[in-house]
Amino acid sequence: MTNESTTQEWVKSSYSGNGGTCVEWAPRAATATGIVPVRDSKNPGGPVLSVPAAAFSAFVAGVRTGGFGPA
Repeated sequence: MTNESTTQEWVKSSYSGNGGTCVEWAPRAATATGIVPVRDSKNPGGPVLSVPAAAFSAFVAGVRTGGFGPA
């Protein structure tokens, strides 16, 4: 986990709700490194999680299929 969130181009996840549960990720960094940086959009200067691309893909697939149940 790092705090170096200002050098990335961040994109809000299309799965984020409008109720303050917004997640952003840096797709260019993910493509270049195979590691997906993820952060809370409400705290852009806060910590950044670095997730292996395969794990992030599995997580997104679980979200798409409703594998985590209702929020």
